[in-house]
Amino acid sequence: MLGFLQRPVVVTADINLNVVALTAVGLLSRLWQLAYPRAVVFDEVYYGQYISFYMKRIFFLDGSGPPFGHMLLALGGYLGGFDGNFLWNRIGAEYSTNVPVWSLRLLPALAGALSVPMAYQIVWELGFSHCAAVGAALLILIENALITQSRLMLLESALIFFNLLAVLSYLKFSNSQKHGPFSPSWWFWLILTGVACACAVGIKYVGVFTYLLVLGVAAVHAWHLIGDQTLSNVRVLCHLLARAVALLVIPVLVYLLFFYVHLLLLCRSGPHDQIMSSAFQASLEGGLARITQGQPLEVAYGSQVTLKNAFGQPVPCWLHSHQSTYPVIYENGRGSSHQQQVTCYPFKDVNNWWIVKDPGRHQLVVNNPPRPVRHGDIVQLAHGMTTRLLNTHDVAAPLSPHSQEVSCYIDYNVSMPAQNLWRLDIVNRESDTDVWKTIVSEVRFVHVNTSAVLKLSGAPLPDWGFRQLEVVGEQLSRGYHGSTVWSVEEHRYGRSQEQKERELELHSPTQTDVSRNLSFMARFSELQWRMLTVRSDDSEHKYSSTPLDWVMLDTNIAYWLHPRTSAQIHLLGNIVIWASASLATLVYALLFIWYLFRRRRRVCDLPEDCWLRWALAGALCAGGWAVNYVPFFMMEKTLFLYHYLPALTFQILLLPVVLEHVSDHLCSRPRPSMAWLSQNGAPGVLLKREKRRSPSKRKAVPAGRTPRRPA
Repeated sequence: MLGFLQRPVVVTADINLNVVALTAVGLLSRLWQLAYPRAVVFDEVYYGQYISFYMKRIFFLDGSGPPFGHMLLALGGYLGGFDGNFLWNRIGAEYSTNVPVWSLRLLPALAGALSVPMAYQIVWELGFSHCAAVGAALLILIENALITQSRLMLLESALIFFNLLAVLSYLKFSNSQKHGPFSPSWWFWLILTGVACACAVGIKYVGVFTYLLVLGVAAVHAWHLIGDQTLSNVRVLCHLLARAVALLVIPVLVYLLFFYVHLLLLCRSGPHDQIMSSAFQASLEGGLARITQGQPLEVAYGSQVTLKNAFGQPVPCWLHSHQSTYPVIYENGRGSSHQQQVTCYPFKDVNNWWIVKDPGRHQLVVNNPPRPVRHGDIVQLAHGMTTRLLNTHDVAAPLSPHSQEVSCYIDYNVSMPAQNLWRLDIVNRESDTDVWKTIVSEVRFVHVNTSAVLKLSGAPLPDWGFRQLEVVGEQLSRGYHGSTVWSVEEHRYGRSQEQKERELELHSPTQTDVSRNLSFMARFSELQWRMLTVRSDDSEHKYSSTPLDWVMLDTNIAYWLHPRTSAQIHLLGNIVIWASASLATLVYALLFIWYLFRRRRRVCDLPEDCWLRWALAGALCAGGWAVNYVPFFMMEKTLFLYHYLPALTFQILLLPVVLEHVSDHLCSRPRPSMAWLSQNGAPGVLLKREKRRSPSKRKAVPAGRTPRRPA
């Protein structure tokens, strides 16, 4: 039983020295003098500020992509002991001694270095020779643009790494399918494919293109698997379920994990809070949480509230009024009601306070016990500082003539009665008896007389409106829009009936302590939506370019210029590699179409295994280039040369594949044998056979003569 102890334990391993050598030179090319220059280079000024936020655990919002890439860069700063204290405000600024430059640039450099042996592995797993695989790796190794991008604190090298990892993992999984399905290695490569796809999407949204490519190839393979008659129905179902879990469920879970860690780390209030909802802001330490801590949860008649618009565009703002009135005649000649202005104001102000009033009572204080306001209740909103009631009527709004004017009613003793009753509509209610709650409830105010809904138009008023944003009454529609939704941000129970005492009360802090928590899924949903809809700065940049400029390298980017010497860093690719890769893509497309037409005519120029290998290489390499390049033609954003690098990487992998194919099958292509043609049944090839004759019709051959060979 213990006989194995009598013999030494021997472990054997196959080490591919090509991979070892390529990894070594990849590390050397990416890590050598990594800390040079010790200055902010191009977009390091952009990503560096987010690293500082992570170090200080301050919440931020970046609309350029999910948080995984930022967290990778922040991990480098954490490993180097960065405290986040550096002012990222200028390209070329010298780094202070507390900034670990080498550590901050380490992870992008490692990703760029490991992409070199990964390129070798991909071409090898596709079934091509070691020569082609080494050629692909060397092209990735020496490409100028890839070296430059991976030696800086940028995200493209990490995106390329996970794109290649997703493709390599799927190829290894596909090849293991032939030998050991459902084996540990089979499961490992399948799950790693899903994780790598999630990481690519988690770095930048454009990573979804490679994810969709892998899903498409996997779907084609699964379709062929369904038609395999050697597999039982249960076996086929297990294959499909395994692929669905690994390629659909796991990527979603990993993507959610990125946001969970992101929100767990960024727990403090920061400069980007105001774009988020009041509930989200209240979940952060400091900021609004410090203001709203201790507020009553349920809004009651007599409550003093500030109402924030949920749309948040063009800027976050609160329902506001002041003593000024609408002009009698507007600049365009239209008239107004000349009543008190109601606007949306993007700053905290005492004039943002409103009192929720019961239409049947005159008091503006909360009863004891408080009477909560519920969905469907009729309320009046009294402006806290002027006590005038929120009103709308059949008068055109100042800047939106098709909408109704919203005002605080002033009784001029003319034939213009007050219309100040509003029905409360809780949009996110769970039942029709829900209570209006602070921060949590999203509500609409529907005018009782005209069925108009209180809405932020977003148009800035002229000087007479102090450039504040217009609020209008819009006819109620079934569609939901954030500009018609409001939430209570600050809230207190009113105790003072007298105006002077109430004005003092509006400036005083709240006393009641009620805690509230926002679930992770609610915070994730809001943050993801804000990331997708936030307006980015699309202004023209002097180094911006178009996708047509990228293919033949008609553009470059000046990354850094030394202030005293002539040292410079430019993002500039190798024109030989770029042009050759583009030519290889064109050659592949032409050959593929040619072979496809020939096969349609049942002329098989390639054996079946060669054809499948050729088609798969095109789907992953040429397809990888196409899906990472073509969508940029439809993007309305400022584009730069580095956006092309993921597509270029796939195009470079295709170059040695095309060269080997041309060398093996076109330049030195042997003529197919008659037996091979007969086996493949190629039409148009006539195999000459001797015509059988009946014995009775054969001519006698004289003795001593040989029969004639048939013509």
